[in-house]
Amino acid sequence: MLRALALACLLALTPATVLAQTAPNPGADDFDWEVGLWDTHVEVRGPLDADAPWTVFGGTSDVRPLSQGRANTVDLSLANAAGARVEGVALRLFNPRSGQWSINFASMNDGMLTAPIYGGFTDGRGEFYGQDTIDGRVVMVRFVISDVTANSARFVQSWSADGGQSWIDNWVATDTRRTANSGGVH
Repeated sequence: MLRALALACLLALTPATVLAQTAPNPGADDFDWEVGLWDTHVEVRGPLDADAPWTVFGGTSDVRPLSQGRANTVDLSLANAAGARVEGVALRLFNPRSGQWSINFASMNDGMLTAPIYGGFTDGRGEFYGQDTIDGRVVMVRFVISDVTANSARFVQSWSADGGQSWIDNWVATDTRRTANSGGVH
């Protein structure tokens, strides 16, 4: 019985599976720099409204690796001066076949998981694209990660209602790595 189980497990490891497990995966380490606790400063406004006022939030992002770095979670907790809160969890997954990441976000305000966005990093800049709906209309969403250093990074989310010809930013975040003696906003 044990021998048959071992043979079944061996047969389940197809050459593609073995290759994916043993071959280097360029891009699989794209988010390694971000693991840890960050102070997060965010300016946010309604999507697709270039005239909407910005609201400022502060808080933390706690990034934790999963599956030897081929996935990670971001636990986001923000508040503004008026006491409004933004809380959510992002799950980022690396696909070794495509060399791309998917970013999946769930808001704790409504418990809903957004449609994933897909992309990766080139020359230290991450670009991720997808589709979402706003007021029943399908629109494009872009998420750009830039200015990445060991201790800081910038994240900008933008929306497009014209197929990507123009973009309106609605989320601009600057993260600064939390150190042992930094306080930050909780």
